[in-house]
Amino acid sequence: MTNLLEFVEIRPEVMRGKPVIKGTRITVESILERLPSGETEAQILQENPTLPPEAVRAAIFYALQVLKNEDLLTMRLPEK
Repeated sequence: MTNLLEFVEIRPEVMRGKPVIKGTRITVESILERLPSGETEAQILQENPTLPPEAVRAAIFYALQVLKNEDLLTMRLPEK
């Protein structure tokens, strides 16, 4: 199995140190923001041909690892 974390890097000089897909300026955050609106992995990859096929799964896996290592507080959603 591929180590998905190998596809994510953090460098201070790239996107102010936000996690990006290795070798690109595409942030993990920007990939994750597209998923709730219904964009598929295939659509994201098609619109970003420089991304490796594992990029979307790597972004999700990175976020999962961050959450696993955080003490989460109950999040309050904005009232409608």
